Amino acid sequence: MKKFLLYSISTFLLTVNIQSQDTVNVTIIVKANNLPVDYSVYVAGNDVKLGNWQPDAVKLSEIEKGKWSKRFSFIKSKKLEFKITRGSWETEALNDDGSIPVNHKLEVVKDTVVEIEVKLWANHIKQKIEAQITGIVQYHLNMKGKGIKPRDIIVWLPPFYFLEPEKRYPVLYMHDGQNIFDPRTSAFGVDWQIDEAADSLIRKQLIEDIIIVGIYNTPDRSSEYAENDTGFAYMNFIVDSLKPFIDKNYRTLPGRKYTATAGSSLAGLISFMLAWEHSDIFSMTACLSPALKIRRYNFVDNVSSSRGEKKDIKIYIDNGDNQLDDSLQTGVNEMLNELKSKGFEQGRDLYFYKDINSEHSEKYWARRIWRVLIYFFGTEKGRSLL
Repeated sequence: MKKFLLYSISTFLLTVNIQSQDTVNVTIIVKANNLPVDYSVYVAGNDVKLGNWQPDAVKLSEIEKGKWSKRFSFIKSKKLEFKITRGSWETEALNDDGSIPVNHKLEVVKDTVVEIEVKLWANHIKQKIEAQITGIVQYHLNMKGKGIKPRDIIVWLPPFYFLEPEKRYPVLYMHDGQNIFDPRTSAFGVDWQIDEAADSLIRKQLIEDIIIVGIYNTPDRSSEYAENDTGFAYMNFIVDSLKPFIDKNYRTLPGRKYTATAGSSLAGLISFMLAWEHSDIFSMTACLSPALKIRRYNFVDNVSSSRGEKKDIKIYIDNGDNQLDDSLQTGVNEMLNELKSKGFEQGRDLYFYKDINSEHSEKYWARRIWRVLIYFFGTEKGRSLL
């Protein structure tokens, strides 16, 4: 018994010593003298200890007036990226000139103290944003679905919709609807500019005329765009309520051949799920910078375990190479490999595009959304550009 106890203590001490050598401490200190004493400050970053980019998951402690702090332990050589918020992306810390900062980056090699001074927050400045919606949009407010929060819907109509009363149109359903047309409603003051892109491509006869439906998100976004009860309720709302409503009130081509869905990040995940689970309704899906397999999200395994006939859908996937997009690439690669093993072929029913020097934001999704539109709805002239 004594020998066993001695061995156990020795093993414990060895383990502690190894752990102490392999982990280092990082202390984040935020100084902000322009906040009331009852305000909270958060850190959001690319590690579970940093909240996995949830803006209100990791709260710093106010150690004195105008100063917040928290200490973390990470494995040595861990590469961190993070931002500072007050609990939402609408209240993130800004640069001194009012611009949105790039991520703070740190490779953990030794005990480190990071001090950040914040003088401006996103909701403390009046951003100069003018309406830039191109074309005609119609709103349907407070639409309800079982098991999910009500939300607004915005519908973009092609340039000649009211001049050609007999014509019917394909439909693209997009998530995060407040971010795609109007910079005034977009979370970061920058929209996808898909209205400008579609209008230009239609007028140049590079794509067919289409209708675009933007589905607003809610505070439950992370649940609505995931594989869980809320996510399935959200998909059921689109399939059972929203699409029938759109087909009834607009001149659509309702068949699956003419119905697509698209989104980015977690909305890229739910776009993939929507077409994969409802391929009888959707024949096309676009996933920009998608969270296909990262942390607690994983739809790669679902595709891997899928049996039966190959899904009759066209899949567009792209990704950038900086910040969060770099972390998403492993899951993207795994999904591409699984799709190819199921018979999907690049250039036929699978299209992957790598956007170099691109970050995880509306600005960069805007610069490549034209590829989605041409891949799904392109004329022969348009498809030659891909």
